[in-house]
Amino acid sequence: MKRGESGLSLLIAIDKPAGMSSHDVVNRVRRVFGERRVGHTGTLDPLATGVLPICIGPATRLDQYMTGHDKRYRVAIAFGCETTTDDAEGDPTVTGSPEGWLFDEDRVREFLAGYVGPHEQVPPQYSAVKVDGKRAYQLARSGKEADLEPRRIEVYEADLAQCVVDEQSRMLVWSVDFSVSKGTYIRSLARDIGREVGCPAHVAALQRRTAGCISLEDCVSIESLENLGVSAALDPVAVLGFRYAFGDDKEKAISSGSKLARADLALNERLPLDKEQAGCTCMSSVVRSDELPKQGELVSVVVGNRLKALYSYDAVNDAWKTACVFNIGVMRG
Repeated sequence: MKRGESGLSLLIAIDKPAGMSSHDVVNRVRRVFGERRVGHTGTLDPLATGVLPICIGPATRLDQYMTGHDKRYRVAIAFGCETTTDDAEGDPTVTGSPEGWLFDEDRVREFLAGYVGPHEQVPPQYSAVKVDGKRAYQLARSGKEADLEPRRIEVYEADLAQCVVDEQSRMLVWSVDFSVSKGTYIRSLARDIGREVGCPAHVAALQRRTAGCISLEDCVSIESLENLGVSAALDPVAVLGFRYAFGDDKEKAISSGSKLARADLALNERLPLDKEQAGCTCMSSVVRSDELPKQGELVSVVVGNRLKALYSYDAVNDAWKTACVFNIGVMRG
């Protein structure tokens, strides 16, 4: 085994505390497991808290299949100023005072209901978006403004939880629950909402509550990870949300990445991540699926009760072709 390799392959989720960068969390996880191959599947700003999925060992190959999920957030939008970073960590750039209706919860709920739907969103200047080979935040730190193209995003839900004046800052704060599509910047939502209502705004606090099917209830604290170790593992089959099959009788072919006939994989329904709903990862929770595979459909293949591979359906040849093989398989929590 190479230096810095633990022989582990698993997926966990951390409830990231405020003040730590996502990279800080990755480094802590590396030390806990003695594994250099650790990565997260969706950056959270240092100010933000909540769901941060972490892949360990060969399981880092899962990241490309986990970055496109919808997400849910609780955000505190503070009205009174925009900032350089669009959150409370930046310097004020534009100031203003909120109008009377912004304090009216019924009017605010009406406004937010109208905000549901597709939007063209310009990412924050302090973001990881690349412009001419450089990250936007690198340009911003050097005093340059990146020319960022708007991107298509969608707000599925926008519900007001609370509308209060913060005792410390004396700013009006909307606490809003957002459900959004992949690639949505909540900091940009806060900035754009402020501009639309005529009062500069920024993110005062942010909590990611779900990422795909991973929720806060599935997360562990960074402090508890030292004691929990591999018992913190989540079931990657449930997290990915694909239909799945058992491939123990085709282990050699699967390990070598060989094509399989459609009939070689008997598909089962998707597993819920909630262990009480799923019952367990044993055979008693298996429910066969009669739906035929569709072109390009990805399925999880389990061998020895580990996620061994992902296969994609090739309708032209009526066969399964390899998308990803995990040499030691990913543990199922």
